[in-house]
Amino acid sequence: MPSLNLLDLTKLHGHAREVGLIESVVSAAPELGVIPGRTIRGTSYKTVDRSSLPATGFTHANEGIAPGKSSFGMKLVECYIFRGAINVDKAVAMDHEDGPAVLQRIEAEGVGRSAGIEIGRQIFYGTAEDAKGFPGLKELCPADMTLSAGGAQAGEGSSVYAVKFGPQFVQMIYGGNSTMQLPPFREQSITDGAGGQYDAYVSNLTAWVGLQCVHPYAIGRVKNLTNEANKGLTDSLLADLLAKFPVGFTPDAIFMSRRSRTQLQKSRTVVLQGNGKAGDVGSAMGAVAPLPMEAFGIPIITTDNLLNTEAIG
Repeated sequence: MPSLNLLDLTKLHGHAREVGLIESVVSAAPELGVIPGRTIRGTSYKTVDRSSLPATGFTHANEGIAPGKSSFGMKLVECYIFRGAINVDKAVAMDHEDGPAVLQRIEAEGVGRSAGIEIGRQIFYGTAEDAKGFPGLKELCPADMTLSAGGAQAGEGSSVYAVKFGPQFVQMIYGGNSTMQLPPFREQSITDGAGGQYDAYVSNLTAWVGLQCVHPYAIGRVKNLTNEANKGLTDSLLADLLAKFPVGFTPDAIFMSRRSRTQLQKSRTVVLQGNGKAGDVGSAMGAVAPLPMEAFGIPIITTDNLLNTEAIG
């Protein structure tokens, strides 16, 4: 059975007003429509990671083996408060040709898209994006699951992530037994910066959001992808990345920017050779490959929340 994403969870929890909001969020952050999630009653919980196994092996007759035990590590998964505030001047809303409800809906969609962009960036860049939020894939990816494309152009880097989803791997966490909530607009008197007052329709988006990664080898990354010659994304780099995952581990999605997707497409482009005679294809003619939708059977998710301006590291 497919895992539930943010929109599924919102519908199941019966937040009818938020369904349209989440659809706006997902359109700005496709990763939120792909990464599965779960709601929890509180705002944090602990998980256990087995880090070593007891010793086993063959022995001779009448020969024992040293006893041992597994080693376990405790991980704390936390949700962080996420907010958005909307103030719509009542006079402006009442003057809207289609009525105040339409303007309220427009503003609700706007805060939804803003939330999608912010949470989407946080998923990849973590506390480097916002120190008050949850750690992202960049921080959670182990060094031995990272490889470099070798780009050196300052400020032009990008990354690609291969991620395995699930309760023991990577998933979104939403605290307070809910997802994103945007209550109905209410009238309220607002004080402006100069101390004056006006009536407005207000609402506040609220959520507890976190990102869980329990297994240390659930995330792989290619970094230092640039526009320099031979420093872009290729199937060869993706093959090297997938080879870092343990046997039996297959990522569920590969996240990349539009630039990286274009580089991958061009790397798949073939050149047809001919003899130059009439009716032939010519001495050389490029056949552009289709837009990449998968790599080695793994879906490619293209997102604008992965930047092409990362520092080289």
